[in-house]
Amino acid sequence: MDRWLVIAALLGLLGFALWFAYRQWTLVDFDVPAWAWWSMGLGAGLTFLVGGGLMALIFYSSRKGYDEPPDKIDPPDHQD
Repeated sequence: MDRWLVIAALLGLLGFALWFAYRQWTLVDFDVPAWAWWSMGLGAGLTFLVGGGLMALIFYSSRKGYDEPPDKIDPPDHQD
């Protein structure tokens, strides 16, 4: 019962947030120039490209063993 209550509360909050965002979106009326749309698209594309590259580096370093904890190296015994 608790799980369903939490799910219902979260869905209610999501619905309220979507309704509020839609209401605010429809209240404002202005035109965005084409260069602004292109800039936002380019920024979003580059963001996804950088995020994908970083994820690829994480997988690469994990497969190559770079994420393993370092081995303890004992210092050599110095005997005079």
